[in-house]
Amino acid sequence: MKWEGGRRSTNIEDRRGLGAGTIGGGGIGMLLIVLAISCLTGTNPMELLQVAEQVNPGQAQSVPTGAPSGDPAAEFVAVVLADTEEAWGKVFQAGGQTYRAPVLVLFENGVQSACGSASSASGPFYCPSDQKVYLDLTFFRELDQRFGAPGDFAQAYVVAHEIGHHVQHLLGLDRQAAQARQQGSRADANQLSVQLELQADCFAGVWGHHAQSKQLLHDGDIDEGIAAAAAIGDDRLTKGRVSPDSFTHGTSAQRSRWLRQGLSSGSINSCDTFRASTL
Repeated sequence: MKWEGGRRSTNIEDRRGLGAGTIGGGGIGMLLIVLAISCLTGTNPMELLQVAEQVNPGQAQSVPTGAPSGDPAAEFVAVVLADTEEAWGKVFQAGGQTYRAPVLVLFENGVQSACGSASSASGPFYCPSDQKVYLDLTFFRELDQRFGAPGDFAQAYVVAHEIGHHVQHLLGLDRQAAQARQQGSRADANQLSVQLELQADCFAGVWGHHAQSKQLLHDGDIDEGIAAAAAIGDDRLTKGRVSPDSFTHGTSAQRSRWLRQGLSSGSINSCDTFRASTL
């Protein structure tokens, strides 16, 4: 990808080095303060922690500061994020809507979000409750070494996929799926999850189409993205050990197909996985 020199998004919150604990939003620091107050006042520390949690439920006291300079991986993510902001801003504007960009949180080892605690082992994720994307940059190394999907566009696809979930949230698609889940069986719920994930892949492709139209992609970049999508298909990750009814993200073939769909069309209307005759 031709990302060097591109605009960098400032919607990045760098929590690396802060630790995973965020009790009442202050992590270890908040815990020490609570314990000190408890000793001085004789108050039950658990009661103080509950008050702190009500004041700031499970979110770190940090604000977007942008990617730190001299950190190529973070700078790359900032450029990709900025380009998604531009692409989706145009898509929403064309539809008479306004795009609200999410914040991307960089963390290491573990993190606390409004959706709960998560470790790096969980991989990148989007939390609709705080409208933030969470990413441990070491996942990119894992994408290369463990999943066999190297390349900067493979990494960009990961970011764009999570932004795709944000787009779903802005459009209310995730809430519609959540309501439908409550009315169906476990297999139905898994199928809805697959449809959401494949749509996010297609939305990632819509962004990729935008990037391609700006001539930001090198030869082979699209192949890198397709390889990354295929590498994290349910069938490949489980090595066929579970029933397709248990899949939650889609097969390698399905993920590749829907990413290609978005890349070729560049249209959000082509990404309706919920009404597609075949996935």
